[in-house]
Amino acid sequence: MLPLDEIAEAQRATSVEANFGDVSPGVVRYTADVLFKDLWLRPHLAPRDRSLVTVAALIAMGQVAQIAYHLGRAMDGLTRDQASEVLTQIAFYSGWPCVFSAMPIVKDVFAGRNVPSRE
Repeated sequence: MLPLDEIAEAQRATSVEANFGDVSPGVVRYTADVLFKDLWLRPHLAPRDRSLVTVAALIAMGQVAQIAYHLGRAMDGLTRDQASEVLTQIAFYSGWPCVFSAMPIVKDVFAGRNVPSRE
């Protein structure tokens, strides 16, 4: 298993618990124990790649709410050009509406991370 970033996981878990612990304790528990402490630590894909796969799936399903979080994680190992290329690639498989729905979120992630605009 890959090493767990204890500080980042504690921050993530605290936020999820505060926002949703009283809504569904089971989902909160499985998110921590199974999703982030098991699946995300499996060694055969780097965290950047797991995030990239997740971003592509979210775009394809039109589920934009989680894109910023997962793209932010992916950007720890991606360049802007690589992230932009993901949008181009996925447009052909999921369709232009899904990609155009995701692009404002991607633009905000770039801006929030001070990723320089393309020249």
